[in-house]
Amino acid sequence: MSLLEVLPIALLGALLGLDVVSFPQAMISRPIVAATAAGAFIGNPPGGLLIGVVLEMIALDTLPFGASRYPEWGSAGVVGGALFASQPGGMPGALPACLLAALLTASISGWSMVMLRRMIAGRLARTRDQLEAGSRDALLLLHLSGMSLDLLRGALVTIVAMAIFAPLVRAIVAVWGSESAASHAVVVVIAAIVAGGALWKVFHSVRHVLWFFAAGLLVWSALLITR
Repeated sequence: MSLLEVLPIALLGALLGLDVVSFPQAMISRPIVAATAAGAFIGNPPGGLLIGVVLEMIALDTLPFGASRYPEWGSAGVVGGALFASQPGGMPGALPACLLAALLTASISGWSMVMLRRMIAGRLARTRDQLEAGSRDALLLLHLSGMSLDLLRGALVTIVAMAIFAPLVRAIVAVWGSESAASHAVVVVIAAIVAGGALWKVFHSVRHVLWFFAAGLLVWSALLITR
């Protein structure tokens, strides 16, 4: 991919990385949304949706609240969706290779969020006196600079990940030996196991959620059958 092709992907990664914590937290950074949008940018929305579903199943095990550290799925979903959508259809090894790239990006991007929060905490400490004095300008500057840095962080993570993993994915696909159906099946089974474990924990920790899940599953099945 050329620089001009990567720039729209980097902008999408920046915006969806911003949504994870800073603004607007509208759930558009979920992997299924991020990867599908990236696939649409490449011209292959179904490819983006496919890897987005797999990433979403894995991301179900993440609880992004409190002081916990967690992967950053917004930019990672964009990287995974763009890489997979750019591969020719049915290429063996494409899904596992792109999934690996997305997971590594999620981990690295999560680390970058921690570094950014520490930087913002340092800026907060330096402006504490102004904030305690009720300075509106200091408060606005702190918020806007924090969101701007988060936007830049998402863009840099996406660009660097695309630069590193695009040739790596091509190299893996070139030497992959198994059929695409077999590699897809292994990836989906692993993702389903992770998602099942996440749902199991929720079923045991939240009262009555199992019944709501079962009701939703029955309604969905009925709608699918009667279509």
